[in-house]
Amino acid sequence: MVDDIAQMEKFHNLNRESKAESLIKETKILNIARLAKMLVDLYGQDEPFRQIGKYEGKEIELYLKELGGYITFVLTSEKENFNCHAEEAKNPIATVIVNVKKEKILSVISDIIRSKNNINGVIKLLKYIIPGKLKIKGSYFAALKLARCLMIGKHYIYKESK
Repeated sequence: MVDDIAQMEKFHNLNRESKAESLIKETKILNIARLAKMLVDLYGQDEPFRQIGKYEGKEIELYLKELGGYITFVLTSEKENFNCHAEEAKNPIATVIVNVKKEKILSVISDIIRSKNNINGVIKLLKYIIPGKLKIKGSYFAALKLARCLMIGKHYIYKESK
């Protein structure tokens, strides 16, 4: 009888720990999604949104492999309507898989966001795609459109003071 109670307590403690860990991962994913939305709202450029074209209304998933969660972005032609949410997409046109350790996820996403929306910024993505830190399944063009919408490096806050 005492053994049964001890085993049940261990099970409840393990269950509580796994729930806590799951909650922490979900919170990290939600914070990344909110950060992306906030940065685009504050510092995003209108130009890449006007170039969305036929991809308007399409969903693109960002899968954070180490955290085991998704952020879904819906492409729009107006920056004011840009939105993302922390859940798996229903019908994604592309999935971008971030395949780095937990500690590096934010730095990779931050590096992409701080890039300029030009050919050099797009080339900068290759340093993540070639070694497999970022993998794209589905439409490469749609994923590129999303990346260009997220790139806020042309904003005046990033210009060096002279």
